[in-house]
Amino acid sequence: MGLITGLLNIIFGNDRNVIAQTAEVFRENTEEGAARAQQLRLGAMAQFATEFEQTRQGWFDRLMDGVNRLPRPALALGTLGLFLAAMIDPIWFAARMQGIALVPEPLWWLLGVVVSFYFGARHQVKSQQFQKSIAQTMSLAPKVADNIATLGALTATSPGVADAGHDAQLSTLSVAPDENSALSEWQAQKRQAATK
Repeated sequence: MGLITGLLNIIFGNDRNVIAQTAEVFRENTEEGAARAQQLRLGAMAQFATEFEQTRQGWFDRLMDGVNRLPRPALALGTLGLFLAAMIDPIWFAARMQGIALVPEPLWWLLGVVVSFYFGARHQVKSQQFQKSIAQTMSLAPKVADNIATLGALTATSPGVADAGHDAQLSTLSVAPDENSALSEWQAQKRQAATK
């Protein structure tokens, strides 16, 4: 028995485990590895916490943070507003776009550079294509104004809109009932059903 006890003391004595220590040479101790990983995570979280700590900011810093958050939503909402303005009052919109057509090309380039630096990786070609499309759209403004004026004159409350004038044939056609093939077919089916 003394031999076995001596052998076990050599292997496991003095708070050591020769088998475990030998195995750790070839394979990581998972418990100690988990403890090291936890320490690493706690250190990273502490670093993130210090980055996002609220420091005492002055009114100017808070104002600049607010201003930095404005351009993207302002551009998105402004673009939607332009679409709404074009649908609600096309003449007003066309008049404003005529003013934009008078902006000199170097100023468009400057605006393109500012926007490209702010939003990153924008190209001058896109800006010039945008200018070309605006010019093409603005060339349609007089036609749109004529169409709106014509439509405005054709309201149902305008006196004499349906007046046939001195054209007797048009006057006769305006009171003659139109042929309605769907109604005629339905009436024929109804007559057939009644005779059965």
